[in-house]
Amino acid sequence: MVVIATAESNVQPYIPFNLSIPSVMKLTDTEKREILKLIESDRPLPDKYRFLLFDDKREVELTWNGKTNEVANIVLPFQIIEQVDEPRAEKPAKQLGLFDMRGRQQKGWTNKLIWGDNKLILSSLKHGAMREEIEKNGGIKLIYIDPPFDVGADFSMDIEIGDPSTGSGQFETFTKRPNVLEEIAYRDTWGKGADSFIAMIYERLIIMRDLLADDGSIYVHCDYRLQSYLRLILDEIFGHENYRNDIYWYYYNKMPDTRKGVFPRATDTILWFVKDKRNYQFEPLTEKRDVPVKQLVRKKVDGKMINARDEDGNVLYQERDVRVVDNVWRLSMLQPADMNENINYPNQKPEALVERIINASSNENDIVADFFCGSGTTLAVAEKLNRKWIGSDLGKFAIHTTRKRMIGVQRELKAKGKDFRAVEILNLGKYERAHYIGVNLNLREEEQKKQVEQREKDFIALILRAYRAETVENFRAFHGKKSGRVVAVGSVNLPVTRLFVEEIILECREKRISRVDILAFEFEMGLFPNVQEEAKAKVLTLRLNIFRVKYSINAPSKKIKLSFTMFLILKSSHLSKRIPSQWN
Repeated sequence: MVVIATAESNVQPYIPFNLSIPSVMKLTDTEKREILKLIESDRPLPDKYRFLLFDDKREVELTWNGKTNEVANIVLPFQIIEQVDEPRAEKPAKQLGLFDMRGRQQKGWTNKLIWGDNKLILSSLKHGAMREEIEKNGGIKLIYIDPPFDVGADFSMDIEIGDPSTGSGQFETFTKRPNVLEEIAYRDTWGKGADSFIAMIYERLIIMRDLLADDGSIYVHCDYRLQSYLRLILDEIFGHENYRNDIYWYYYNKMPDTRKGVFPRATDTILWFVKDKRNYQFEPLTEKRDVPVKQLVRKKVDGKMINARDEDGNVLYQERDVRVVDNVWRLSMLQPADMNENINYPNQKPEALVERIINASSNENDIVADFFCGSGTTLAVAEKLNRKWIGSDLGKFAIHTTRKRMIGVQRELKAKGKDFRAVEILNLGKYERAHYIGVNLNLREEEQKKQVEQREKDFIALILRAYRAETVENFRAFHGKKSGRVVAVGSVNLPVTRLFVEEIILECREKRISRVDILAFEFEMGLFPNVQEEAKAKVLTLRLNIFRVKYSINAPSKKIKLSFTMFLILKSSHLSKRIPSQWN
């Protein structure tokens, strides 16, 4: 509280450390009385008094409802869900270096794909133990983010479950509403319109700045509706002197639409800021011309650029088939017919776009980060360009898509004889998991435990109902039964692991159960075919079938479907079907 003394008052004025004394003297008696009245009634001071009372050097500032400089400083433990390293049947050759000759990493940095709220992730990276590992590897040199701007997104999911053994081809559809964390994230991002989005991104950008190496850069991909706001926010956080460029991505191959009564939009803006304009990485880029051109040869003389001439005084020319890349990037957007790169993820960006950013503002072995990684384009390009990387996303669908994509990149690099790094898939441990299944962390530990148990029961009931299975009791590993088979349901946020399957096999042997279905949203990398061999050693044979489960995220004018659930049938018979290669 600031108290300004008047002539009639005996109250001594309290002057904060950043109060500008000359400014106070500019206040009129009327203004002083108004300030006192506002303070006594516990009402906020109008913005005009901030500039009169305090030495605030910001000439232009964006303000919004609820603006605060407070940022998260919570530290949650990272939990490794899975280690992804493209599997090989052959034995690795002995190698003294960091990589063996086929590229599998033996030691050193492991790339990180983190599932969860990026505010908590950023805070835990900044203040937690992983910060030391990041700094030992040179710090984060480059951040590229493409935040979600889809105001009308609907985070509900359609779960369609069907058993191919029936041959009917019919699927039962159930709609799963957003989980608590997704609802909170949506409300925090768009609950109050642009105000909510700006508050969300402002806090995260502050932590990103603090995580960025002293010579680092950040590129923020903008939506046209919020571009001007983001520029002001970045000016405030990074300093307008550290602004480098607006980059205009011109996607010339977009189908024009004049029905909206505006010139068809065919550009996105990417804002580039650095942490310190005196020290940052920048590599000028060139691109191939469609047709070579004849250009003057220029040279510097006495600090001035002039035309170069030959001995006879004739101006010299050269033929150039490349041009320097400026801040207008003419790159095609992904098309549905693109079978090589397009994975039909909403707002997926082309690799060529991100490749320019990574090449311009980082070197090999630098750490590149994307905290809204979506389909994993930044991470895929970083891996191909021999950069270390950190990626995160709130959506399980995004994490699954990125995981699958990175396995493909690992295999592609291996086929070319190039090195690649292993990937850790992490979340924020049991605390983040409590958020995901809707647990109130303010409750006592005993009450939290009850909530966890209830939420897990609700999840299992949803899956069993979708699978048309009955609930069973008095089993350690099983949750239901269907057509003479017992059914086990995997975790909502963890993959089915070897230990999970081993516990099922153990109970099968104890209770003489011969047929089992395991339903799961995900399973551990490399689980098969090793688990089959172990089952055979226990006089059991696993027969694997994949049934289609369509897991959809609904948003305006788009629907994403991906089959990624499996079941196993544990039966005393020979292996009749092999698991498709995409699951290896």
